[in-house]
Amino acid sequence: MDNMVDSLNNAYQEFVVAAANVLEAKEVSGAQKTAATDAALENFKQRWELFRVACDQAEEFVESVKQRIGSECLVDEATGSLAGKPGQAATTGLPPISAVRLEQMSKAVRWLVIELQHGSGTGASHSHPPAPFDARFSEDAAQ
Repeated sequence: MDNMVDSLNNAYQEFVVAAANVLEAKEVSGAQKTAATDAALENFKQRWELFRVACDQAEEFVESVKQRIGSECLVDEATGSLAGKPGQAATTGLPPISAVRLEQMSKAVRWLVIELQHGSGTGASHSHPPAPFDARFSEDAAQ
């Protein structure tokens, strides 16, 4: 994470320096278009693009961390791993489910989201998901 922050900070600093160089070149040239102002503008455009790329990468990193944390919390909650940890909320009274079943349900939900995003309609007539949900999953019955 430190590398991501450093990369974003460096790209920002280079962008700010490039902006200052454009202003300085314009001032020196008396606001006339010169080779120096053109070069400063070109450098500014490049630094802007690099800064945007760094921002996009940082955003992707943050999203992946959010998803990972959310998934870990979901698994902990569903499997009852939070029970007994100090400072954690009390259990909901629902029996925990197996991690295998949770993964199976998660895949089914992801499949349905993809179906809905592709405009498959209500889901009344669709092909079989790659990991069909089986409500009779034996591992949960034992818990």
